[in-house]
Amino acid sequence: MIENRYDFVILFDVENGNPNGDPDAGNSPRVDAETGYGFVTDVCIKRKIRNYVELVKNGEKGYNILIKPDKVLNEKFEDVYISEGLKLKEKGKNDDNENKARDFMCRNYFDVRTFGAVMSTGEYQCGIVRGPVQIGFSRSVSPVNIQDITITRQARTTIKREATGKTEFGKKSIIPYALYRAEGHISAAHANNATDMTEEDVELLWQAIENMFEEDHSAARGEMNTRRLYIFKHDSVLGNSPAYKLFEKIKIKEKETVAVPRKFDDYEITVDEEMPEGVTLICR
Repeated sequence: MIENRYDFVILFDVENGNPNGDPDAGNSPRVDAETGYGFVTDVCIKRKIRNYVELVKNGEKGYNILIKPDKVLNEKFEDVYISEGLKLKEKGKNDDNENKARDFMCRNYFDVRTFGAVMSTGEYQCGIVRGPVQIGFSRSVSPVNIQDITITRQARTTIKREATGKTEFGKKSIIPYALYRAEGHISAAHANNATDMTEEDVELLWQAIENMFEEDHSAARGEMNTRRLYIFKHDSVLGNSPAYKLFEKIKIKEKETVAVPRKFDDYEITVDEEMPEGVTLICR
């Protein structure tokens, strides 16, 4: 059981890298074409959280990860029916095998308990779970400047291409620096009524957010770090204040002396620590 609703703000940055490639733009960093602000999808952030949890828990019971490229989903759902001795629903008859399969998935898969999942894609139905944890798109605090860097490639892939020379040129798209802000929520009501997410799961989620880039370093993504995690903890299941009012208490702007932001210290963060009654601010 979770007795508190949570809203949270994540600040993370990238230096000389591509935080989230856009397949519609040659895998260049994602950017709002109208405003020039960069963004990172919710799917990207959740993937990093999943990867961290899988690495830390290393197969521990109850902390499997469903969404990963090891086996097609419908086969995983079939495995649940086989392992639990469940039968497919007969036409015209009501049974609770689908509910049993859904409960099994929630007990055994961390990402199902937290983010939810659509598990009704095949013959072996495991239900649809609305996750208590929701994270929106991250948006850069300032407009981003995407640079296409020409690189030299020395390893040719075919003899035909090698005939043109031992080396060839390539492109690498990076953002010199950007600070991103993401906002999210944990619904205690959905957790208690649907997935049985626990306070231990909540603490693991915070740890994953804080460390999600530490085991995800790559040359393509450059240097990425979680800089701040602000958690608004409500004293009740349904909450004590609208989330938007809490999010407005965290303001970020470029320092007046900075022409072009190139590091985290180039920003000024102001936090109004006067909370509404029943809400506690936790800074991690």
